[in-house]
Amino acid sequence: MTASTEPDAPDAPSYVFDNDDPEAADRHGYLAEILDGQTVQRLSGLGDLTGRRCLEIGAGGGSIAHWLAHAAGPAGRVLATDINTRYLSPDADFDVLRHDLVSEPVPEGPWDVIHARLVLLHLPQRREILHRLTAALAPGGALVLEDFETTFRKSVLAAPTPECAELVDTYHRVLVEHVLPAHGNDPTWAGQVYAAMLAEGMTELDTVVYARSWPGGTAGALLIAANIAQAREGFLAAGMSDAQLDELQRLASDPRLVVRGPLTYSTIGRRPAEHP
Repeated sequence: MTASTEPDAPDAPSYVFDNDDPEAADRHGYLAEILDGQTVQRLSGLGDLTGRRCLEIGAGGGSIAHWLAHAAGPAGRVLATDINTRYLSPDADFDVLRHDLVSEPVPEGPWDVIHARLVLLHLPQRREILHRLTAALAPGGALVLEDFETTFRKSVLAAPTPECAELVDTYHRVLVEHVLPAHGNDPTWAGQVYAAMLAEGMTELDTVVYARSWPGGTAGALLIAANIAQAREGFLAAGMSDAQLDELQRLASDPRLVVRGPLTYSTIGRRPAEHP
């Protein structure tokens, strides 16, 4: 398969969770464990994907690109893109392209399926990008956007002590109000996607909201530790202490802590089919 090896543009947007960080591999694994089941269920609901042309944007570790390649089969095509493709093997069963969705056109289609998970919420240009993604669909093609809605609090379902629960709540507040917005993230975007797709003239719209419980030591709790490892300086700049962050990383492995994973909005819309 093919891969672009062009260097990153000097004015590339700043992402809070950089693939070059050593912790990125763990983060990709946790996100796949948290989200892949729901994503596969949503993509499976699109119908038979055999022979379809599929674009996987912000492919990360490539787990969904692999699934799409199997679903599309040899007669189909799957292109996986990311601004940093270090975790996407050029020998995989799909094509790989190093690509900046902000500064470059959508890869040439048309596409029968475009899927982007935890991508647009990080990009201030998300509305304009949505317009371009819609235009890149084949008539009747489906756009599947999945993003976290992180403004909803009450993520702690159980904790060893009230102080531990309060610390996790503080982490969540600082992440949503300071660390992520400093890098262009909009924590409310997921809830806007349905209306934004409707404004683009898309049809057959459907949104599913998903979350579940995660005890310490499992992917949904360990994501807290991964976030801190990758964005520690941002948490410190927002007023948290090293001692608090160290305690949070310890709590992420404590089975007595149980957290609700972030609410994931999975929204599907289709470009209207052309009629003779």
